[in-house]
Amino acid sequence: MIILCTTSNFTADNFPAGLKVIKNPFKRKLTEAEVATLIEEHQPVGMIAGVEPLTRAVLKKAKNLKVISRCGIGLDSVDLEAARALGIVVTNTPDAPTIPVAELTLGMILNLMRHLHIIDAGIRRGKWERPMGRLLHGKTVGIVGCGRIGSYVAKLVSAFGCRVLGCDPYLQTHQYCKLVSLDTLLAQSDIVSLHIPYSADNHHLISTTQLALMKPGAILINAARGGLVDEQALYEAVKSGHLGGAAIDCFEKEPYTGPLKELPNVLLTAHIGSYAKEARTLMEQQAVENLVRELQRQGVVQ
Repeated sequence: MIILCTTSNFTADNFPAGLKVIKNPFKRKLTEAEVATLIEEHQPVGMIAGVEPLTRAVLKKAKNLKVISRCGIGLDSVDLEAARALGIVVTNTPDAPTIPVAELTLGMILNLMRHLHIIDAGIRRGKWERPMGRLLHGKTVGIVGCGRIGSYVAKLVSAFGCRVLGCDPYLQTHQYCKLVSLDTLLAQSDIVSLHIPYSADNHHLISTTQLALMKPGAILINAARGGLVDEQALYEAVKSGHLGGAAIDCFEKEPYTGPLKELPNVLLTAHIGSYAKEARTLMEQQAVENLVRELQRQGVVQ
C-alpha cells in the first residue's frame, strides 16, 4: 500500500511496515496538475499533504485514497466538501505550529519597530544609517483570531507591557485580550496581527476600508494565510505613509513577486511560520501518527 507525501519535504520515517512511501520529487509546493499526476500514477491509500491544491478534480482521481493527513494547521488547500463526499478523512496537526508562528510574529514586530532589516541592508551597502525606532513596550497590540497561535502571541506581547485587544466571534472572554469588534481593534491598535484561517468568507478581510481605519503609523502582521490581506491595498497604504510598515509571511500567490517588494518598511518572508526545526519534526511525527491511526481505524493497516 502506498503513502504519497506531497508536502515539499518530509523526513519522518515512523511509518509501519507494509506501507511504501513516495515523496514529492520536486521538493517544492506542487501545482494542481502535478499533484493530480502523482495521485493518478501511484493511487495512494493515504497522503501526507502540504499546501498544494487538493481540489475536487484532483481528489476524484484518487480511487483508493482513505486519509489526507495535513502536515500543518490550515485546511484551506483541501476541498473538504469533496473529501467528505468521496469518503476521505482529513486530519491536521494544530498544536505543533503554535510556538514557531507566534515567535515569528514577535520577531517581525520587533524588527519593524526598530527597523532592523533596513539598518542591516544599509550597512551592507556601506551606509551607516540610524533611523529612530519605537518601543514595543506600552503599545496596543490587536490580535485578530484568539485561538492557539493568537493566544500565544497575546501572552508574549503581554510580557512586554502591551495592552492587548482581541477579536474573535467564538469567544466571550480571554485571559490576555480585551475582546472588541474588528473595527474597534483596527482603530485602537498600534500593531495588528492576523491569526485566522482563510476561507471564501474572509477573503481580503483587510482591504482599503479596514486599512483606512488603522491608526496612522500602525503596522500590520500577517503570518496566518494568504488571501486575508488585499496586497495591492496594503501596498498603497504603506506607500502613502498611512501605515508605518507591514510584515507578511503568507501571500495569495507564492512565490510572491508583487509591488510590496519595493517598500523598505515592508518585511517579507517566504511562508516560514512553522518552519523551525523542532516544530517541523513534531509536525511530521504527528502527521504520520494521524495517518496511521485513521488507516488502522478503517482496517486498512494493522
